Amino acid sequence: MGDTDVTTTTDDAAAPWLVVGLGNPGPEYAMNRHNVGFMVADLLAGRIGGKFKRAGKAQAQVIEGRIGPPGPANRRVILAKPMSYMNLSGGPVNALRDFYKVPLAHVVAIHDELDIDYGVLRLKFGGGDNGHNGLKSMTKVMGPDYHRVRFGIGRPPGRMQVADFVLKDFASAERKELDYLVDRAADSVECLVIEGLERAQSSYNS
Repeated sequence: MGDTDVTTTTDDAAAPWLVVGLGNPGPEYAMNRHNVGFMVADLLAGRIGGKFKRAGKAQAQVIEGRIGPPGPANRRVILAKPMSYMNLSGGPVNALRDFYKVPLAHVVAIHDELDIDYGVLRLKFGGGDNGHNGLKSMTKVMGPDYHRVRFGIGRPPGRMQVADFVLKDFASAERKELDYLVDRAADSVECLVIEGLERAQSSYNS
């Protein structure tokens, strides 16, 4: 399925959302380009007003909360950061999905994207993994039909290897805008969950 909106059943409409920031655990990875999903998840956690806690056997940290205005647009959300390292993200995410009874179409992965310029957002549903190990692991376990919030980090300069580039911290010039861009990505997640993919795409795809 491409970038179009997703039709849910009446039962699905009331189901919780699982919003997953992808990254690697540990302070040495905290500011890596590959960890921008964690950065967005941390900001969303602050908005929800909770602290991440270990999720039992799921090998993830989670916060349960709600986003959106009171009334029909209010959504129950499980915010998660897998603690398994990027290339094994699928197992913890699927365990959380089973535990919280989240439809696959209510799963949102927030991740870095090499083939998009730095700071540009692209929201989509389904599709391939484009070589991203976190998505590759999730798709292997669950299939591809989940939402993605793709945060552009651009391609590595010169002959730098992709693995080296994604595991380096954002450059000083990039960090000047990073807080704003992470905040905008968090806004796009909230819009996706509350108003749907089509509205989020029209507002945040650039």
